[in-house]
This record gives sequence, structure tokens and C-alpha cells, in this order.
Amino acid sequence: MDVFEALATRRSLRGFRPDPVPRASLERILAAAARAPSGSNIQPWKVRVTQGAEKARLSAEVRAAHDAGATVKRDYEYYPTHWREPYLARRRKVGWGLYQLAGVARGDAAAGHAQRARNFDFFGAPVGLFFTIDRDLNQGSWLDYGMFLQSIMLAARGLGLDSCAQAAWCDHHDVVRRVLGLADDQALVCGMSLGFADPDEPTNRLETERAPLADFVTFGPEA
Repeated sequence: MDVFEALATRRSLRGFRPDPVPRASLERILAAAARAPSGSNIQPWKVRVTQGAEKARLSAEVRAAHDAGATVKRDYEYYPTHWREPYLARRRKVGWGLYQLAGVARGDAAAGHAQRARNFDFFGAPVGLFFTIDRDLNQGSWLDYGMFLQSIMLAARGLGLDSCAQAAWCDHHDVVRRVLGLADDQALVCGMSLGFADPDEPTNRLETERAPLADFVTFGPEA
């Protein structure tokens, strides 16, 4: 598919088939994404791929921590400290849209807990990716990292794969570090599920809205 189709069809899916992803496909995706721009070409990204028995062990240990209510301070603040409009309304809309498709009723804490726990099973995907960055790098490198992540997700679409970038893993980065052997000088940016979409998963029908250009673009004079 061309880049515009990849952009239009990239979605954060929460249901994958167990079909394996060939190693050659993973290498092709990551090599293509490594062409993402970075200031002075420093390429600040590091990727840890997990599959099979190791991935299953990681899922089991993080799910246990999740069920016990254990979390740790994230390596960085992903969301705003104080929510305000229009961001709060957007967050609520996508959150409740997802929960409705998942069959989670408002106020059902147990169902919400179980739905969130699906993050830690990679939503059934056969491949888990974890992304880290040197702690001493600054905001510009984090901006570069976002372009790298987007490049991975678009390259995956080019091979008929889907993905879901997941900040939820950051609540348990201590377990992720221990199981995957990540160095302490690396901040965990996020995890990602990667695989083939499950067409029978209800939450995969979620359609997220985008603001019109008029809401965020200002064109100056053309002449």
C-alpha cells in the first residue's frame, strides 16, 4: 500500500491472531523505520523484541503485578498532570468507546481491570517490542523517537500487519527490566504489540476521530 493508505489504515488494535510474524518481516520493518530522522543523526532508539516462552513469562509476571495492584513510578510522565479541554473530552470519548465495544459497563471496576490486563498479554499478538532511550538524552531525542515509532507502525501496515503502541507497560517497567534484562541507564518509552489483526475482536471496530484541519492549522498568506 502507499504511504497515504498506510496512514489512513494504521490503528491501535487490541486483538490479534496468534499467527507468527516471520523474522525477515520484523527485520524489514525495523530496518525501514531506522530511516526515521533524528537530530544530528544520533538515532536514539533501542529495541528489544520478545516472542515465545520469554514473552509468555513476561506476560504472566506483569499480569500478576497488575492483579496485585503493584505499579512503579514511570520513567517519564506520558499524560498531562492536569487534564483540560479539549484533551479531556477526547480522552473520555475514545476511552468509553473502547469500553463499550469491550462490554465494560460504566462503574464496573473489575471488568475495567480485566480489560486493562489484556495489554499485558499483548492482546494476543505473537510479537512484543519494547523501546528504550538513554536517560541522559533530552527532549529533541524523544521527538525523534516518536517518528521512529510511527515509522515502525507504518512499515508494518505495508506488510499487512497491525500494531498497538502501549504506555501501560511503563507502570511495570521494573518487571520488564528484570525479565528482559534491560539496562538501568535506559528509560522505557513504551511497549508495542505487533501481529495480524483478529477480525472477530469487537474492540478492533473502534474508530477514532481526528480534528479537522481548521482546528489546528493556520495558513499564512500565499503571496
